[in-house]
Amino acid sequence: MAQVIIQRASFASLLIEPRVATNAGLATATGFIVDRKGSHYLVTNWHVVSGRRTDTGQPLASTGAVPERLAIAHNVKGKLGTWTVREEPLYDGSGKPLWREHAKFGRKVDVVVLPLTQEADVDFYPYDPWSPGPGLAVAVTTGVSIVGFPFGVTGGGAAGVWVRGWIATEPSLDFDGRPAFLVDSRTRPGQSGAPVIVFQSGGAVAMADGGTTIYGGAVEEFLGVYSGRINDQSDLGYVWKASALQDIIDNGVPGTT
Repeated sequence: MAQVIIQRASFASLLIEPRVATNAGLATATGFIVDRKGSHYLVTNWHVVSGRRTDTGQPLASTGAVPERLAIAHNVKGKLGTWTVREEPLYDGSGKPLWREHAKFGRKVDVVVLPLTQEADVDFYPYDPWSPGPGLAVAVTTGVSIVGFPFGVTGGGAAGVWVRGWIATEPSLDFDGRPAFLVDSRTRPGQSGAPVIVFQSGGAVAMADGGTTIYGGAVEEFLGVYSGRINDQSDLGYVWKASALQDIIDNGVPGTT
């Protein structure tokens, strides 16, 4: 019998649905988990939790509706391949946002973290921005994988869909003065908030120190958070760096709308 290989990243990405008070869903998006000092945070985009454009602040929905909570398809504890939907509020009882955003740039860094409250009987497959991988070589033209849910499509159950892209700007430089770089990839709505990784299935892998390491299995390097294309006519999209995510988790400020 052939061995079944399932990649961790397929289950690390979480399908999320922003919902209004009537329980209606406004859209679909992607998120993932970061574990920091024993606390679990959902990572996604500012425009996903606010339901607003980052440039103008205007609602994304034609009705003007904005979400009040997120429905998250979590992995059921001890049952890989099974999911359960848990809801997290986006505002406290006084109407203040519960998410954190970047202290310096605010919504201009389109990433937020939401502390989780519904954790019972779910498994997490977190990413670690402080230890993103073994140090794989990352440069312009390096191939990346964006694991999310284009148009809400899943890879079976609520497993993520892998979309391929290439780094389009120097990842060591900040694009437009913010902690981001661009990727060239055919991404679509629903992939907002997806993790961006370098993935190698094994074998000889180029390392950042100039050497080569032989791996007997899959290896991955976390690079950042995808948030959408620079405009509707382009295949260039933003990736917010792991360093930006570190700043938000450790030094972030309460969310704004």
